[in-house]
Amino acid sequence: MSASHELEKSATAYALDAVRLDKQGQKGRAITLYQKAIESLLQLVQLYPEYGLNKVYVQRAIAYQERIKALQGAVSSTEMREATDNENNGGSSTMDGPSNGVSKPGEELVMTEKPKVNWDEVVGLDVAKKAVKEAIVYPVQRPDLFPLGWPRGILLFGPPGCGKTLLAAAVATEIDANFYSIDAASIMSKWLGEAEQNVAKLFGSARKSSIEGKPAIVFIDELDSLMGAHTNEVGGEIRVRNQFLKEMDGIVDKGKNLHVYVIGATNKPWDLDWAFIRRFQKRILVPLADNSTRLNMFKIYSSNLQIDADVDLSELARLSEGFSGSDIRDVCQSAQLSLIGEFFESGKAMDKEAKPRSLTMADFRQILEERKPSVSLDMLSAYSRWFEAFKAL
Repeated sequence: MSASHELEKSATAYALDAVRLDKQGQKGRAITLYQKAIESLLQLVQLYPEYGLNKVYVQRAIAYQERIKALQGAVSSTEMREATDNENNGGSSTMDGPSNGVSKPGEELVMTEKPKVNWDEVVGLDVAKKAVKEAIVYPVQRPDLFPLGWPRGILLFGPPGCGKTLLAAAVATEIDANFYSIDAASIMSKWLGEAEQNVAKLFGSARKSSIEGKPAIVFIDELDSLMGAHTNEVGGEIRVRNQFLKEMDGIVDKGKNLHVYVIGATNKPWDLDWAFIRRFQKRILVPLADNSTRLNMFKIYSSNLQIDADVDLSELARLSEGFSGSDIRDVCQSAQLSLIGEFFESGKAMDKEAKPRSLTMADFRQILEERKPSVSLDMLSAYSRWFEAFKAL
């Protein structure tokens, strides 16, 4: 067993025992084991300084240290000394005590409240919306029309800020689904050693929701950080990835017409492991906005602003070629912020009756001159190449 696996195994064992004893009220022994878990975690971080989950391990170490501080205020020096002696002698205790309120693993993994996003808020993306409707919405509405079943895995990829998360939320609203939104950090960090259980609980909850008549969408943001092809993995991440593969295979079971869907979103599809790519039957590019979509975005984002008659939204759409949806929102926001800053600096803002002037075309042009698109031409080429190689609409 490698040093990294050994350290992770030790940290896991110490952490689980510490939580168990903490719940039983054995504070002295819990403190000792929390400390040992922290030591193992920090050694793991030092051993692999470039490892992607180091941030998670440091967060866990900090959380255990905070728990130690809370317990130290309630434990006597005698109890602490006895606990340390008992631990050093390899002893164990069978004492039971009341739970102290330590949260259970997996409690904070999901958000099941339906997102308040509808199709009208997803501007453009007609090809992506059509593909998602065919894969999710229509099977929910008329499952009898799909004798061969339907896709359960949908991969949304493309430049950042183009509406992948918005699209997933809109689908959940459309089919009135429970929406389970997760990321790698929430899965891996709740309690070290129970990440696989968190994954199993997540999918178990989603299946239960479907069986009870309410569709479920498991949305995984930044999918590449959890399911990417890594060369420097430790045991915990490998086990979690394998658990995801098992669960995704389970929901594709042809004998069950479960309405459980996994929607993954990534800005780096080329980093995904092939084992995961092939489990997403739909692989959909969410591209930059075209001219018509940019025009609609400017209309939407400027609707709540006071704009002058000289503002030509069509010209703004032309000038913002290559901008993402979030870029366009930032342009409108920046123009408004600049205007409000000017208003305050003039001293007029102290007069409650005074109002700032309207935004002009010159205001927007200045912002566009000072900003560049967040997506480069090289990135666009990379997305196009990957789409041509792996597209599945």
